Amino acid sequence: MQFLTPWIALLAGLVAVPLLLLLYFLKLKRRELIVSSTLLWKRAVQDLQVNAPFQRLRKNILLFLQLLMLFALLLALAAPILSLMSGRARRHVLLIDRSASMSATDVEPSRLEEAKRQAKVYVESLRDPGFLSFRGARDQTMVIAFDKHSKVMCNFTADKRQLIAAIERIEAGHGASLLAEAIMVAQAFSLAPDDQPANEGLQEAAKLILFSDGRIADLDQIMVSTDELTFHSIGESGKNVGVTAMRARRLYENPEEVEVFATVANYNAEPVTTDVQLSVNDDVRAVKSVSLPAAKGEDGSDAGGPGKVAVNFSLSYAEAGVLTVRQLQSDSLASDDAAWAVLAPPKRLTALLVTGGNKVLELALKACPLAGLDIMTPSQFDDANDLSDFSIEQRYDVIVLDNHLSARTLRCRYLVFGRPPSNIDVSVSQELEHQVVVDWRPKHAVLKYVNLMNLYTQKCYKLDLPRDAELLAEFNESPALALVRRNGSVFLLAPFDVLSSTWPFEPSFVLFCYNAVSFLGMQVGQNQDANLLVGDPIVVDGLASGQSALVDGPDFSGSEIKANYSGSIRFPGTEHVGVYGVRAEPAAGGAAGEARLFAVNLLDAAESNIEPVREITVSGTLVQAEAGVLSRANLPLWPFLVGLALLVACLEWLIYNGKMRI
Repeated sequence: MQFLTPWIALLAGLVAVPLLLLLYFLKLKRRELIVSSTLLWKRAVQDLQVNAPFQRLRKNILLFLQLLMLFALLLALAAPILSLMSGRARRHVLLIDRSASMSATDVEPSRLEEAKRQAKVYVESLRDPGFLSFRGARDQTMVIAFDKHSKVMCNFTADKRQLIAAIERIEAGHGASLLAEAIMVAQAFSLAPDDQPANEGLQEAAKLILFSDGRIADLDQIMVSTDELTFHSIGESGKNVGVTAMRARRLYENPEEVEVFATVANYNAEPVTTDVQLSVNDDVRAVKSVSLPAAKGEDGSDAGGPGKVAVNFSLSYAEAGVLTVRQLQSDSLASDDAAWAVLAPPKRLTALLVTGGNKVLELALKACPLAGLDIMTPSQFDDANDLSDFSIEQRYDVIVLDNHLSARTLRCRYLVFGRPPSNIDVSVSQELEHQVVVDWRPKHAVLKYVNLMNLYTQKCYKLDLPRDAELLAEFNESPALALVRRNGSVFLLAPFDVLSSTWPFEPSFVLFCYNAVSFLGMQVGQNQDANLLVGDPIVVDGLASGQSALVDGPDFSGSEIKANYSGSIRFPGTEHVGVYGVRAEPAAGGAAGEARLFAVNLLDAAESNIEPVREITVSGTLVQAEAGVLSRANLPLWPFLVGLALLVACLEWLIYNGKMRI
């Protein structure tokens, strides 16, 4: 048996019991009268003996009953708990899923709230050492919330109030459900040395308690003993209709025309008809009615893969805006009912080539879809009277430097062939000969579909890059391509002369120029960066070092963040779907700029499938969900003690009234 508040009961007893006994020691103050006989006053004469102080208490059934009633009330005030758990104390880790599917409302008020309620019940069931036990071992518990990433809400502790407060702080997210990271964190903490002597013997692996609907994407990556994992499945229904894919693009032939593609999925066991709405800046432009087939398994007998329908929209829109595709069918999950896309205004890039004469590079740039390409000699570029004319905001989106070391680099985006500028923290240690590319990043936007296998250069500069640089390709002894951001400018560095390499003879050279100009000019890069998934960070370049920016989101506003040394900001708090805005605060004397918008979407078919799972496979072994709803493993005794006190009070009242009739 355990007592939650023993000291409160003890203090109350030290006050109440002496007061009760004092009532039986008080002198009786009676008015003296002359009577003819005391034959019928025998009891009154006996009571007179109490007038003498410090008399020994006589046997009194009423006093006994009153003490018994008071003892029951004091014991109830100590909040005794009868533990029904057996075995030695150990460590527990509560893993609470807060992913998008846990926001489903098929369980009132939501699956996450039900998971938190069951987790608090589990905490209340943990064992504490007995009263006046100074070295008794107690259960220790840790709380971890997870979606795409894990977050430690509370480290190992036996304080139930602290654990319950940590559970209450868990908020719903809209990301995917990945458990492997949370398991690794739990194992790392549970096997850490414990310097508390009262908890000796708790160094064994912690017991993992999982509260989830079972829709976890990385179960095949988890290595844990199944006897250490207990699974509590949350959820009742899998009925849902969601937008699982969306893309918007301008036509190359006519940039004012916009095409929108979306996929709507039905996870119900029966067909559904719903309306799909397209809006631009919250202005409804079109509504289509679609019929979604039922979700069927591979055998066609039960719900499995969703029924999907592709929906296409076309509209004319020559400005920047936010497109929203929303399905209007009411269901249990709201986070996948809509998807957003940030649409940039139609634009063709302008570029400046600074070269002493490079026909190969000139022809490659002319093959790119540029609105204009100007060519200057190095002396013309350096002798320009008004260098601010070369600002990206006014004339050029990209400046290409071909073997020209400029004395001054304005805030712009640069493609640099040869020696890099001297003011971007990139140093040249030596010149190398006979270099070939040994590795590159084919998934980066600059190198998409670019094959560098046959790239050889006779001479190149060996670069020493800063820590924040992005390495895109490597020679056998030096970086071959790198991205460096400094003072609001972006530099794509290729530390060799194109004409001294085999690249002009490769088809990949023209494709590289196309990707590089598009990426640096933000024609492609901005659109890609502006459309994110939940959990992807918002990255904005081109700010001054230390410049502040305010971030607004679907559930917050005015969150301040400052640019780093390279003029970039990184905001990781995209936990909810919707439109985010980043507004840079103006420099001294400058005008406030417009907010840059970012669309954050779920677009995850696995999370839209909210059918709860009753069994999961971990480490090749099937783990069944616990049957029924989790209930307390200990029994509070105070209601029984209060009932006993009331029963004793009634008995005392009956006895008192019976004596008064004598």
